[in-house]
Amino acid sequence: MQVIGLCRFSYPAIGGFQTMHESVEARRRHLYDPRRLDERFRLFETCALPALRAQTDPRFQFVIVTGTCLPRVARDRLNDLTSGMKQVQIVSQEPGRHRSVMKDVLNRARLNPDLPCLQFRHDDDDAVAVDFVELLRREVQDAEGLVRRNKMVAIDFNHGFLARFDASGIQATPVHRSLLGVGFGMYVRGGCELTIMNFAHHKIGNFMPVISQNEPPMWVRSLNGFNDSPNTRTSKAKLEPLTPALAKQFETRFAIDQTVVRRVYSDA
Repeated sequence: MQVIGLCRFSYPAIGGFQTMHESVEARRRHLYDPRRLDERFRLFETCALPALRAQTDPRFQFVIVTGTCLPRVARDRLNDLTSGMKQVQIVSQEPGRHRSVMKDVLNRARLNPDLPCLQFRHDDDDAVAVDFVELLRREVQDAEGLVRRNKMVAIDFNHGFLARFDASGIQATPVHRSLLGVGFGMYVRGGCELTIMNFAHHKIGNFMPVISQNEPPMWVRSLNGFNDSPNTRTSKAKLEPLTPALAKQFETRFAIDQTVVRRVYSDA
């Protein structure tokens, strides 16, 4: 079954953000602020990409949606960071209505729309576990009856970490959070044109069954000054420096190397 991941990299959508702007031009100025782009690239490099490179099941596509107006220096940096990743396709779009643009991008990525597929959404500052694609497929296989009866089924792994990255390394705390939008996927029946981006992740249970798994830890949600969610941006979660055991777990579960984090942030 085809697996398609979607990542919005500073795409100036109309809608789709909790942070509001009065115009597309104002959104561009916010998204392309050099300080913000530097932070997104640091997290993309140290948090998001390592586990995608290390997936135990490499049979997936990863579509990165950017704006046609993304500054050239940023576009070159994005190309450099993803070079060698055969799963990556970078798609440049003009500003448009968020849900309709993302729906169109996902449906164009389907190799055969008459066959079922799995889709997942992924932010550029978060991480999934190295076996995310493998376990996403397994959940659908294990729920064969449920899948057969429904045109869409969501899959939510609710255990992960909140974490902050900086030059000192990583501070984190384990949490269980349902329908957070990371470590989260959706089965779509063949012939159905709806996508994972048609639904607000925290409300998706109103529209389809949700398979929820509480183990193993499947994601890292980064906390940073440019989070779109105000609650995440101002989170008071108590984070602690990684213990040696937890640092090892971050390496094995998420391919996140604290030494690399320190180097990338120290060079900033």
